[in-house]
Amino acid sequence: MHSPYGLEISDSCTTCRVRSEGYFCNLDERMIASFEALKYATVFPKGAVLFVEGQSPRGVFMLCAGRVKLTTCSSDGKALIARIAEGGEVLGMSAAVSGRPYMVTAETLVPCQVNFIKREDFLGFLKENGAACLRVAEHLSNNYHSAVEQSRSLGLSHSASEKLAKLMLEWCAKNGKETDKGISLKMTLTHEEIAQLIGASRETVTRLLGDFKAKGLISVKGSTLIICNKPALIAMVSS
Repeated sequence: MHSPYGLEISDSCTTCRVRSEGYFCNLDERMIASFEALKYATVFPKGAVLFVEGQSPRGVFMLCAGRVKLTTCSSDGKALIARIAEGGEVLGMSAAVSGRPYMVTAETLVPCQVNFIKREDFLGFLKENGAACLRVAEHLSNNYHSAVEQSRSLGLSHSASEKLAKLMLEWCAKNGKETDKGISLKMTLTHEEIAQLIGASRETVTRLLGDFKAKGLISVKGSTLIICNKPALIAMVSS
């Protein structure tokens, strides 16, 4: 079945369960069936807001397919992208468990297939299933370590060029494909969104991308980014 946004949807949501709720899939069949009955499957278009920073938690969002940017804003309205969530991640879990407001705003970057579970239903499921609680604790622990690592990576960088080089190397590790011209990546973020990821201005990112191209470190054709000189990027972040 296909959504109005061109996204293929599994009627049984089996694919979603394997990708987005993998840490629940090893539970016994009774608990899995109980968990499945709580979900609401939805397809969101690009630019849809799943939840807003400061909003009381309504539940958890299990991202089956697509990409979502998680953004936080300062009091003067300056935005910083905390990270980009990929298919297979669970969003809003910390707020749902703690009862505290969402700490970020979640907005879809592409059409996304999402399973939603109401907070009261999710907490009720956890109270009845100790094994599921352990999975949630592991998930929250992993999120904490990832947040600390990102803060260390960006906070200890000395310049915007070093931060951009680190970001490109992370993209290489996650989604890069080796070609005869270098490592190929799909660059789906705007210059503004890249700036929000590394804590710089859009103008700085545009200038740095131009510098990287002039030095032969990268090449850009449409939405395709080629890392032509990965060792040079590594040297930038190691100096």
